[in-house]
Formats: sequence, C-alpha cells, structure tokens
Amino acid sequence: MDNPLLQHFDLAPFSKINNEHYLPGIKALIETTKQEVADITKNPDVPTFKNTIEALENTGKALDRATSIFFNLNSAETNDQIQQIAQEISPLLSNFSNDLLLNQDLFKRVKTIYDLKQTLDLNGEQQMLLEKQYKGFARNGANLSEKKKAQLRSIDTQLSKLGLSFGENVLAQTNAFELLIDKEQDLAGLPAGEKEAAKQIAKEKGKKGWIITLDYPSYVPFMKYAQNRALRKKLALAFGARAFQDNPQNNEQHVLDIVKLRYQRAQLLGYKSHAHFVLEERMAQSPEKVHGFLNELLVKAKPAAQREFNELETFAKKIDGIDQLQKWDSAYYAEKLKQEKFSLDDELLKPYFKLENVIQGVFSVAKKLFDLDFKEDTSIDTYHPDVKTYRVLNTEGELVAIFYADFHPRAGKRGGAWMTSYKPQQIIDTPDGKGEINDRPHISNVCNFTKPTATKPSLLTFGEVTTLFHEFGHGLHGMLANTKYKGLSGTNVSWDFVELPSQILENWCYERQTLELFATHYKTGEVIPMELIEKIKASATFHQGMQTLRQLSFGLLDMAWHGSDPSKISSVKDFENSAFKDTALYPQTPSTCMSTAFSHIFQGGYSAGYYSYKWAEVLDADAFAYFKDEGIFNKKVARKFKDFVLSKGGTEDPMELYIKFRGQKPNPDALLERAGLV
Repeated sequence: MDNPLLQHFDLAPFSKINNEHYLPGIKALIETTKQEVADITKNPDVPTFKNTIEALENTGKALDRATSIFFNLNSAETNDQIQQIAQEISPLLSNFSNDLLLNQDLFKRVKTIYDLKQTLDLNGEQQMLLEKQYKGFARNGANLSEKKKAQLRSIDTQLSKLGLSFGENVLAQTNAFELLIDKEQDLAGLPAGEKEAAKQIAKEKGKKGWIITLDYPSYVPFMKYAQNRALRKKLALAFGARAFQDNPQNNEQHVLDIVKLRYQRAQLLGYKSHAHFVLEERMAQSPEKVHGFLNELLVKAKPAAQREFNELETFAKKIDGIDQLQKWDSAYYAEKLKQEKFSLDDELLKPYFKLENVIQGVFSVAKKLFDLDFKEDTSIDTYHPDVKTYRVLNTEGELVAIFYADFHPRAGKRGGAWMTSYKPQQIIDTPDGKGEINDRPHISNVCNFTKPTATKPSLLTFGEVTTLFHEFGHGLHGMLANTKYKGLSGTNVSWDFVELPSQILENWCYERQTLELFATHYKTGEVIPMELIEKIKASATFHQGMQTLRQLSFGLLDMAWHGSDPSKISSVKDFENSAFKDTALYPQTPSTCMSTAFSHIFQGGYSAGYYSYKWAEVLDADAFAYFKDEGIFNKKVARKFKDFVLSKGGTEDPMELYIKFRGQKPNPDALLERAGLV
C-alpha cells in the first residue's frame, strides 16, 4: 500500500509516483476491477438497471485514474523506461478489456436489461448508458463463438502493441534529426527571435552555432522564413521521411500490419471494413456518406486550390525564378505572397501574442461566455516545472474543474497539441447513500509553443493562438461536463461531434472584441492596432482552397486505408500516392511518406475518423454564424451552447443536441462562405 497509485487520491500525486509504481499498481488495480465485475456477475438477484448497468459503470474507477496518469505521461513526459513499461501494460489492459467484453455471464445480465428496455422507466441518460454498454459488448465480440473470441483477443493485443511502437518510432525519429548551422548567412530571412531560439537549442545540446529540429516551433518558422532553399529542402525531406527510412524505426510494416488487423477484426465482427465498423457509431453513419461529404467539398475546393497554387507558382517565378514549386517552397512563398497582399506576417503579429497574455485572453473569453474564473494554484502537484495549474470556479466560487496547462516542447513530449483528462466528471452518491455529489473533472491542455529565451518571452504566431483556443475549446467540453455517468461525460461523444467545441472557439480569435482583451504588445503594452485586426480578418480566407484540399487529402487517405480490404497492399508509398492522386498539387518526393508518421490514425483515435475535422467545421461555421447574428458574447446563445453542447456530453444524439442549440440543422453553406469558396 506504499504505492501511491493504490491509495485514494483526488489530485494526481505526480511527485510521489515513481516509474516502478506503474506496473505493479496497474496489475493490482486490474485484479481489483475484476473482483468488482465478479460481484456483479455473481449477484443472485434478478438483473436490474441499478445492480447491473449502473454497477458496471461504477467499476474500475481507480484503474482508470492510474492508467490516465500513466498514458498521459507517456505522451507528455516519457522516457525509455516508461515506453518499456507501456509495452508491458498495454497487452495487460487489452486482455482485461477483452475479458470484460467477452464475459458471457456479464453480457447475459446486460442483455436481459437491454431486452426489457421498453418496459423500464428509464430517463434519456439511462437509456443512452444502456445502449452504449450493450453495443460495447455486441460490437466487440460478445456474440462470437469461443474460437472467434480467441482470434479477437489476439488481434487486440497485437494492435495495442503496434500502436505504441508506431508512436515511439515517430518520436524517436523526430528527436534524432537536427540541422546544425554554423554560418549565420544560412539563417538569412529567419527572424531574430527564431535565430535566438535556434542558438539556445544548440547551447542546450552543447554545440556551437544554431540548431533547427523537427519540433513544430523550430521547424515551421524555418520553412516559412529561411531563404536558403537547399536547407529548407533538407529539413522538409527529413520531416517527411520520419519512420520511412531503412532503420529500426521504420513504420511501413507497422502501417500494413495495423490496417490488416483492423480489417480482420471488422470482418470477424461482421462488418465489411474497419470504416464500416467505426462509422456505424458516428454522425456520418457510413463510409459512403463520408466519401460523399469529402468529394462534395473536393469539387468545390479544388478549382480554388488550383488557382491559388498557380498564383503561388507564378509569384515564386517572378521574384526568384523558381520554375517548379516544390513542397519545401510552399510555406516560404505563401508567407511572402501573404505579406504582399495584406502587408501582414507573423513577425508583425507575434509581439502582440505573448503566451501568458493569450492564456489570460482565452480565460477572459470563458469568463464572458460561461462565467468561469481561472485562479492559478501553484500548490497543485505537477509532472514537470513547465506545467501551470488552475482552479476553475463559477460565479458562486464553487469548483468547476482543475485545469493543467503544459505548453512547451521537450525531448520526452510528442509533437502536436491535445486535450486530455486526469479525472472525469460524474455525479456520485454520498457515503450515506442519501444524497449526490457532482464530482468535478481534472482537465489538461498540452501544446508545443516556442520557449522563452534570455531576451524574449514566448511569443506565438497567429496559428499558434488559434491552436491554443482550439485545445481550450476541448478543455471547456471537459470542464463544463454535467452528466451523471462518467462514460457519457465531457468529450465522450461521437468522434465527428467532438471537434465542434474546439473548432468553434477558434472563431473568436478573428474578432476585434476578443483581440482587444489580450493582444497587447509585450514591450509597450499597446493594444493591437485596428488595422492589424482588419488585416487578420481580411487574410482569414488566404489559401483556404489549398488548406481545404490538404485536409481533404488526409481524410481521403484515412478512408483509403480503412474503407476496403487492405490484404493486397504491399507498398505503403504506392498506396498513399494513389489515395492522394485527386488532391496532389506538388510534385512527388519519393523519399517521404505521410502514412508512416500519421499518428492521428495509426496511434490516436482518428482511424476512419479524420474526416471529422471537416465535418465539425460545417457545424462550427454554422454555430458561430448564430453567435455573430446575436453578438459573439451574447449570454443567451452562450448559455444554450453550454446547456445543449458543452455540458451534455454523450447523453443524447448529437444532431438532436445541435438542433436544440441552433434551432435547425447545420447549413453547409456557412463553411463555404467563411472559407471564401462560394
């Protein structure tokens, strides 16, 4: 019991947990949860909603807390030892999950309640929980023969290990590359702040000169500003070749193994493909509907994208004599063209976007919309000194949530940005059984923004500002959750609905009323000038055709991998090229491959779901149009968004929730209009 994971805790006790606690702690909690499940199956009483469905929902709470800590740290603060432990823990959890979902006695009890659901007096949330639990069994093999159940177990164990290895390879390859520059002229075009950051990276690595890495805060500015085309090419090819090289971190076989196992799993369960299996439980419902949606947008976006590409190529030829625009030219010439068209570039904007000010800005938006106060609390335990912690309070001073913010890159942290949870929201019975307690959630946002240097604070690009707002939107979805059951709480919604709260919040970044709350010059305190705000708004549709085409290409690649039988695919690169043929603008680069580092679909939860970013854009454009009509800080609209979207989680059908908020189904034209495509 000296293992902190086996003791009761509310706030995650990061400083007390050592790596050696994870494996024995999680093993012990698996056994505890097995006993909780056994108590349900061995209950001699007739199955009821309370003694079966609710009882099952309440199992494994301590296990969930421990595994959330472990896997969140494996993403945000990992090391070789944690990665090795993950390879041991993942199969244990996969086997345990299968033990649960293939437990025939347990399924019989659940099915008994499910078959009687029309005669039971269940409210909407109870009905949804029952539906989710029953489908959880039925969609994961409960009706299979013993032989097929054994096959399913084997597949799931293999998939859990492959997903971990895939992510480890991408991280290792990202960390392994560095571009050491010893001549300052090779940094021509790079802003002073980016040069200083590159020098600091070199100093931290004990080297002279400047180092550019494949981490986004280092990689993106170099691709956007560096005049040295040969070095841009070298960096771009290194980024595109992650886990696609002839070394132990090559992910090609992992990709093929993952898609083939997912297909076999779907077939075993009676589905035509992995995409058919996944989409049955999404708003989109079927691969045919997703393909129709993506191709409809493709028809509208491609002419605009081609026009934008042609204009960019002509521009590059005019100013630098470039005959053939390559992928490593895209960001560089797009930034120059944007400056020419709008007299606007990130270096002009960054002084107004000091990280601490942007954080306070997003807090101010949450205050104006949802009456939330964020109070920093340095006494809350963290896993790294970079992490800031807050108590989130309502107008009565009651705790709404705990919020962790982790915003800078480091060697043990994967790239990108995400929201996660250390504790779900749920309503639990008081110890005496006579009342209820609304147990509030612990939510985290993790990003990778430039670190402060000796002379400058962390200054964000406008794209990073929207990223912060995006992840905070997910955070609000978790923080404002207000449901009885943890399995339906917060972001436990259809995957193509989960991006609505995040993507809608990005819209506030373009509004004068919002920017004037926080966009002040880090040296002078001057509020961002009106002319810059107008330029931000005017440039919002810049290259939206190409951006849309890029997102559609990712969605189509995902559907290609998961929408049909992959057994005859032998070359990852050839298959990817085929999937990209209708969306390709730039010449092919044989030494690069996106799939081998496409962590969203091969490590994260977006397989057969990447389209959901665009799907949710339709929702968010339509939803924000409602705010614009009534006022972007209109309390009535904000209250409806909170009551029908943010707080409801997965307790109702997502389209029904959207209609309750909006009063109508989403209008796709809102997205096309916002993007300037119609």
